[in-house]
Amino acid sequence: MKKILGMAVAAAAMVSGAASAGVTTNMENPLFIPKAGQFASKTGLGLMYKKADHSDAHKMKDHDGVVEFPIWRFTEDFSFGITDRLNTYVSVGWTQNDDIDRKGMHRGRLGLDYRIIETLDNLAWDVYGEAYLSGVSPMKGSYNMTTGFKYDNFSNGRWGAVLGTKIGKRWSRFTASLFAEYLQTFGNHNNEIDTSALSALGFPDEISVDLKSTKEITVGTNAFYQINDKWSFGGGFRFVEHTDNGVKSIHTDVSGANAMLVNGLLKETKNMHDGWDEYILSAVVADQITDYFQLALFGEYTFDNSHRNSQNGTDVKWEAGVRANFRF
Repeated sequence: MKKILGMAVAAAAMVSGAASAGVTTNMENPLFIPKAGQFASKTGLGLMYKKADHSDAHKMKDHDGVVEFPIWRFTEDFSFGITDRLNTYVSVGWTQNDDIDRKGMHRGRLGLDYRIIETLDNLAWDVYGEAYLSGVSPMKGSYNMTTGFKYDNFSNGRWGAVLGTKIGKRWSRFTASLFAEYLQTFGNHNNEIDTSALSALGFPDEISVDLKSTKEITVGTNAFYQINDKWSFGGGFRFVEHTDNGVKSIHTDVSGANAMLVNGLLKETKNMHDGWDEYILSAVVADQITDYFQLALFGEYTFDNSHRNSQNGTDVKWEAGVRANFRF
């Protein structure tokens, strides 16, 4: 019995030691997490090129097949290790697209990541939960009878919650991982739609609508190789399903003769058929400048399949940029 207990204690100590040593200190490795008391920052600047597809929404705006370039993208991912297994993080992103006069935060998340398992042979399993922060700013857009709806920013105006998991393993210099996450947004009326073009019909200059809740599913995989202490590279694939939006009601009081027009509009927008699916290929090469500073070049190419009223479908979409990573 004493021998068995001794073996159990030794095994526990070995697992604890593995967790404290960590699977990797390379911030571009998909299994990297900051250790207790450590801060990590990844700041990215990207340049995107898009060519719109031929959805009904783009045709209505006479925008089908039109090139949008340059589109500037800024991202910041900041994390802090509460313990060797638990860290908190915030991710924000900003997009500036002057070709369609659309700009704003395209990503906002605040989360906790917990490493359930980290073994001596470098197997790691994480679970994480996030607050989805698109409700920080309202969804903004405009509507007229000729070209329909136009987005003015990248927010959907909704708060939400994300649950995700990631599992991976490192074999000497090579690392592979799989991940999946589910996003649920909560319907509300955090939106500002310019309807001044309908003022002749008696509409107010601006209205708000009650939107339905939505879901988003993401799955993917990453592979990474450490060439030496200085250079590394990796690649990945992810699939994202963006479901259709829908309008439940007009939040702004529009009464009188326009009530019939509103009822007709609600029937049309109960399901907006504006969802799309993305298939994203990514690549990165990184140079470890110092023990605590890393410079990475990244690229992404996206194939997508848009629904008929989606303004997010493309024939071509790629992004390239640079990322500065710090540990301190």
